[in-house]
Amino acid sequence: MTLERSCGAVVFTREGEEILYAIVEESNGYHGFPKGHMEGDETEKQTALREIWEETGLTVSFVDGFQTGDEYPLIREGRPDAYKKVMYFLAEYSGQTPCPRDQEVKAVLLLPYEKALETLEFPSRKNILTEANRFLTQ
Repeated sequence: MTLERSCGAVVFTREGEEILYAIVEESNGYHGFPKGHMEGDETEKQTALREIWEETGLTVSFVDGFQTGDEYPLIREGRPDAYKKVMYFLAEYSGQTPCPRDQEVKAVLLLPYEKALETLEFPSRKNILTEANRFLTQ
């Protein structure tokens, strides 16, 4: 079985007391977080920073103490022999406007937690957002 490794982040900003999450609308119509494949000798965080920039145009800072993962088969992509493992961090930005910079991204939506949760289609992504929100609001 082939294993692919990707890294990304739950990206957010604050407007007053409200936390807004940057949800990426992928070209396939699904919603998630900026992420992508590790390249060369990149560390997980270097990959996440590069992918966030490539997909959203944002420069972010990581929030210490948060890291979570997701694993799933690539059956939807017609690759039943492949499996993807994604490491997610938590990253904040301010004073910037997200803008899709990659053909794989249709839009970047800025949503409060409840609306972001409704927008995500997959339970694993909902769980990741819930973990991140709990971390930020505890």
